[in-house]
Amino acid sequence: MTRLTRLAAAAVVIGVACAATPQQANAATAAPDPVWQQRASATHDAMQDALYTGSAGHGLYRENTDTTAGNPYSFLWEYREATQATLDLQGIPGVGPAYSHAAAARVDGFERYHAVAPGGRPGYESYLPAPLGTGGDVYYDDNAVVGLSFVSQYQATEDPAALDHAQAAFDVAVRSWNTDTTLPCAGGSDWIDRPDNTVRAANVTGLTAQLAAHLYEETHDASYLRWSTKLYDWNNRCLKQSAGLYRNSISDDGTIDPTLWTYNSGAMIGTATILYRATDDPKYLQQASAAARASLAYWSADGRLQQQPAVFDAFWFKDLLLLDSVQHDPAYRAAAEQWATATWRDNRDPATGLFHFQPSGGGDPDWDRPAATLDQAAMIQVFAVLGWSQDRLGEVS
Repeated sequence: MTRLTRLAAAAVVIGVACAATPQQANAATAAPDPVWQQRASATHDAMQDALYTGSAGHGLYRENTDTTAGNPYSFLWEYREATQATLDLQGIPGVGPAYSHAAAARVDGFERYHAVAPGGRPGYESYLPAPLGTGGDVYYDDNAVVGLSFVSQYQATEDPAALDHAQAAFDVAVRSWNTDTTLPCAGGSDWIDRPDNTVRAANVTGLTAQLAAHLYEETHDASYLRWSTKLYDWNNRCLKQSAGLYRNSISDDGTIDPTLWTYNSGAMIGTATILYRATDDPKYLQQASAAARASLAYWSADGRLQQQPAVFDAFWFKDLLLLDSVQHDPAYRAAAEQWATATWRDNRDPATGLFHFQPSGGGDPDWDRPAATLDQAAMIQVFAVLGWSQDRLGEVS
């Protein structure tokens, strides 16, 4: 089942206004409201109870709560988001250390998805290779975000092995760069490691740029800076619709898929923020701020934010808060808090503690749809990072 199939069109619902009040602006500089830690922990407990397979199930997750159909374990994408949720819990003051063992175990679990394909091409596969599964394709965006999780673990622990794994994940993700100079808008990142791939995608390009920016900041290896700026510039040149908004992809025949996703906005804001921090070049801060303001205005209008998959919104909100650590704007936290409050109120089943959305992963609750790991993980990530102290937000990845 491809990701494009799983991301069907979302339901249209009433959006949440994102303008910050003076009270919210003051709150942004104060200690985080403990309600976010409480909601993050409660949602994590619910996810573990309903979707975690435990030691008997190799420490993995199910895709959703329906155990009568589908694979016995989740795809890499769900596993990565559940892992990132645990990593984000690790960053909450006071309670974070209680999650350190679980975070380390989840990160170690990535290797269950790792394989080396014929011809010596390593990568994290979309589904578990043998003996636990039948394997799957190497999606380059999956590998980029796995690398970002290794960066999170390195920032939390300073374990050099985590940084080594982040670099290895980047080596896979950067294989996505298309070298065919005859294509329209040559360059950009292929979506999938397969000879029949014809799509160069904003998500792969932006997320790989973000990973490269982190690695440059951590290692000072100039090759990572060259890659980050090359990827970042291609997205801006070939898929940028307007400030902060990026069309989904371009096909090899030049056809543009104009679909907009919040996480593509977020990846470019995050990349520019890290590049500014790593290079002191003010143009990157200007670009990050312009993208944040413009994307906030767009996504908060006409219910668009609620139409997006919750997991994509989680990327965007976290990247806004990363920018907030460099250039404070209370509107970023206000937007995240208002969305998180409304989603807790409207999409959570109090009886189970689990969140329900439309098949798209966003919109009004569909109480008959099995609760999905991807959706629970998205909510934990947003709740958890809202519970971080302001001085920790620079470690968002």
